[in-house]
Amino acid sequence: MGTAEQREGSRGSAAVRQGPDVLDRDIPVSGGEGAGSDERAYYRPLWVEDPAPRRRMPDPVRTAAVRAVLVVSVTLIQAVVAFLCTLAGSWLAFPMVISSVVSVVVATWAALDVWVTRQVWNQRHGVVSTPSSTARSLRRERRTARSLRRERRTARRLARSAERAQARVRRRAGAGQLSHP
Repeated sequence: MGTAEQREGSRGSAAVRQGPDVLDRDIPVSGGEGAGSDERAYYRPLWVEDPAPRRRMPDPVRTAAVRAVLVVSVTLIQAVVAFLCTLAGSWLAFPMVISSVVSVVVATWAALDVWVTRQVWNQRHGVVSTPSSTARSLRRERRTARSLRRERRTARRLARSAERAQARVRRRAGAGQLSHP
């Protein structure tokens, strides 16, 4: 059983058939043998493509990447021309080698430009990220520790205010008495 058939079978859409009525791949098959039967032909594809979910690159990053690809391709062409001129002993060999060295520097700059542009875009516009379970649990621990501290502070504050209220009640109760019974 091929990979596409396994995938198809695991999805539960179309079971893999075996036996004398097995259909060849990509060959149209009629619905029945009689004249009155449904004559719809269908194709069983060789494989099923699942599109990979990739987000589109932001425009500034894509522009920088296209520019980098063009500069690198020109650099490679210059390097090949310089090599061929050197082999031929042409007077163009020296200027082409110098321009190839300059082009390598420019190509490196263009590649760095792609990286920097991407970092700047991510920093300005944010990136949708899903933190790992470790990061999520650490954040949860910090959040629970904060809430525990807040609860302890609130409990201490309530206890202090209750003590003050009790002290007030004791002072007022003892103020009217001249002696102890």
